[in-house]
Amino acid sequence: MRKDYRPYAAKKGWLKFQKLYTRHFIAPQLQSLGKGYVFMNPWHVRLFGGPIEIGDYSHFIAASDGKIRISVWPASGETQGRIRIGSYTLVCPGVRISAARQIVIEDNCMLAYGVYITDNDWHGLYNRLAMGRPAPVHLGNNVWVGDSAIICKGVTIGENSIIGAGAVVVTDIAANTVAAGNPARVVKALDPDEPLTTRERWFADPARLSREFMAWEKAVLKGNTFLGWLRHVLFPAKGD
Repeated sequence: MRKDYRPYAAKKGWLKFQKLYTRHFIAPQLQSLGKGYVFMNPWHVRLFGGPIEIGDYSHFIAASDGKIRISVWPASGETQGRIRIGSYTLVCPGVRISAARQIVIEDNCMLAYGVYITDNDWHGLYNRLAMGRPAPVHLGNNVWVGDSAIICKGVTIGENSIIGAGAVVVTDIAANTVAAGNPARVVKALDPDEPLTTRERWFADPARLSREFMAWEKAVLKGNTFLGWLRHVLFPAKGD
């Protein structure tokens, strides 16, 4: 449909249901989950193993055709792996994060659609039954990883850096740079004199932000009725 025909009460109830689902089914599987989180379509988030830690005001947007999968699979002979995702982080549909040792994603990071982050090869070069040799992955503060990019084992990406869409990162990327390609190479340095605005600033006043979202949603859904919504769902017409 071209627009959301739900009345505001239905939209608000749906959001509360997603919050309840997250608390009941997602949070117990995590080592820790900070305050202010949002999980959109949490039933399409798949978690396996642990520990998995998620910071404050994190946003996870999952979809039926883009499930988010976060898993810890310790390699043979390794100690228990772990994944830590910092505060104010955005995780889009289709993201996969797989750890055998350790993956750390610091605050304010953004992972676009279909990003894959792994700290292991999951098979040996000569022994295909082996789990491979893992090496930790670290994404610094405010890293932005573009659509369908792959971050491989042993990689460190410095703070504020941007990874281009479809890039395959197999070596470290310096801070404050833009990297692209396969294998990824630095193609641009960020201007050190240009101020950076992070997602944390957006949440500087959570109460005000919530009021603004509520007012915006009421305005967008103004005039919608339950009967009108049912009509659009059951008997959509041209232009809906």
